[in-house]
Order: sequence, then structure tokens, then C-alpha cells
Amino acid sequence: MARILLDMDGILCDLTGKWFSLYNEEYGDDLRVDALKEWGPHKFAKAGKAIYKYLARPGFFRDLEPLPGAVAGVRALCRRGHEVVIVTAARKGHGDKLEWIRRHLPFLPRDHVVFAHRKELIRGDLLFDDAPHNLEAFAPYGVPVAMAYPYNETVPYTRVRDWPEFLALVDRLFPAAKPARGPRAGAALEPPLPFV
Repeated sequence: MARILLDMDGILCDLTGKWFSLYNEEYGDDLRVDALKEWGPHKFAKAGKAIYKYLARPGFFRDLEPLPGAVAGVRALCRRGHEVVIVTAARKGHGDKLEWIRRHLPFLPRDHVVFAHRKELIRGDLLFDDAPHNLEAFAPYGVPVAMAYPYNETVPYTRVRDWPEFLALVDRLFPAAKPARGPRAGAALEPPLPFV
């Protein structure tokens, strides 16, 4: 069994779809993910750092769309006996992110969600993230895996295109994982306690 740390934005949910749409509409820009050749959308946005104001809006994170395969992928990791921990950064929107998790991943225990800007401080065997600085900081402590985006194509770590490719990689790296058994392991797949 492995402890799999998962980022939220860009890994579980589509952050940039809603974010860039709001920004482009207000500023008459045409910012797209495929134009980001390095980390930091403000470097490519006409309005610069004004792009970050949307992330502070109440409710912004609550209705982001799950990425294809993400919800089924998290469920599959749990069923294979892995301990899944969501590690996400948030200056604001903590409650909205928790609501997103409650709605889309109700089988995940509430204590498996950690808010942290320095993800390398959280103990885990593997970090699935999109931010180059998070992957680099985690590398001395476990396996960094990047969801492939143009802004991280130069990272020297394994990159995957989607959730099926990520699950296949986890199966190769941690082949000894068994289906969840016993009261503790199976508890995450039973009807959950209230998510509070």
C-alpha cells in the first residue's frame, strides 16, 4: 500500500477552464493553457497579476468540473488499498474546496484533506501535481509525478497525460497493493460519516 498525495487544481478538477474564461471575458484576452510555457499565468495575461483576483471570489472553487477519470481514479486507488490524501493550496476558498470534495469524493475521509502550500512537508510515497515547484520540492522525499501541461514540460519527472495513464503508473510502481480489507481500509468505501 502506498500513500498517494493528490493535488486538486489541475489534477482532480479543471481550474483553468472556469478561471481563464472569466478572465478572458472581462479583459478581452485570449489566454489558454497551451500558451503557458512556464509556471505563472500572470506572465502571459495582458492584465498581469489581476488574473489572480478570481481565485479569491467566494464560491469560485465550489463548482469546478472534475477532470475526466479523476473521481473514478481516486475510487480505484482506494479500492486497490492505497491511502489517498488530497494536498491542496488555498489562500482563500478552503470551504469551497471542502464542499467540492464532499460532493465529488464523498467516500474519502475528511481527515484525508490537507491544506498546505509546502506539499513536501506532507509525508507520502508519491505526489501527483502539476506545479513544477511542488514536484521539485517533493522529489527528495518520494516520487513526483506531473500531470502533463505545457508549463511543466521541462520537469525531469514522470509526466502522464491523463488519469488512466496515472493509474497504470501507480500499478507499476506499487504492485503489492491489495484490495482494501478490514474495517479501517474498507471504511472509506462504505457510506461515509457526515463530511464535517
